[in-house]
Amino acid sequence: MTGDDKDPVDVVLERDPAPKSRAEAYLFSQGLHAVKMHNAAHRLYLRRRYKTARLINYVSRILTGADIHPGAKIGKNFFIDHATGVVIGETAEIGDNVSIYQGVTLGGISTEKKKRHPTIGNNVVVGAGATILGPITIGDNVRVGAGSVVVKSVPPNSTVVGVPAKIVQRTGATTIDLHHEELPDPVVNAFIDLCHSLSEMEYRMEQIEAKLGIKHEKLAVPKPPGVRSAEMACPVEEKS
Repeated sequence: MTGDDKDPVDVVLERDPAPKSRAEAYLFSQGLHAVKMHNAAHRLYLRRRYKTARLINYVSRILTGADIHPGAKIGKNFFIDHATGVVIGETAEIGDNVSIYQGVTLGGISTEKKKRHPTIGNNVVVGAGATILGPITIGDNVRVGAGSVVVKSVPPNSTVVGVPAKIVQRTGATTIDLHHEELPDPVVNAFIDLCHSLSEMEYRMEQIEAKLGIKHEKLAVPKPPGVRSAEMACPVEEKS
């Protein structure tokens, strides 16, 4: 190993709190096994021993639940937390210090024999169930929220969520952040902004009415049927 290339077991222990020892991580980490078997298959793939490479890939998929094509290029310190349902296509390229969770797909959108899968930068975290499609580029230090569908390239130091995924945050972080569940909700944020805007408009109308000598009276608005839950309440406090 050279440079920042860590022992694969150390990578598992660093990013997964479940294993209680090196032996447990080595023997029972499906993600570790999937990466090791892919490395062997990839070496054979580069030597044009395609059938043997695909055989290792096939056995790996049965044993670990991860389907990583032998042609995919994977950088240093790659980590898969639970391997079940992970699919990585033939022309996918993954940088260093990348972490992905179960159910992630790095898929293609073309049947042509060319670059058709994503390129993932360094220090990227892809949340559980996320799908990244096509020959797009995910920049360094990006977080992809769980369940997101990414169909456009993402600039470095960004967080993306949603279907289709949209950028909701940009930072200058250069470290691995595994909190792929702690992400802002762009829909909720939009509603909060709307409520604030309505509150500001009401206040300005009151000021205009006061200057014109118009008596301000609140009209009784009929309530909708059913009980409104606290989650549906406007986050802006009503003025007294």
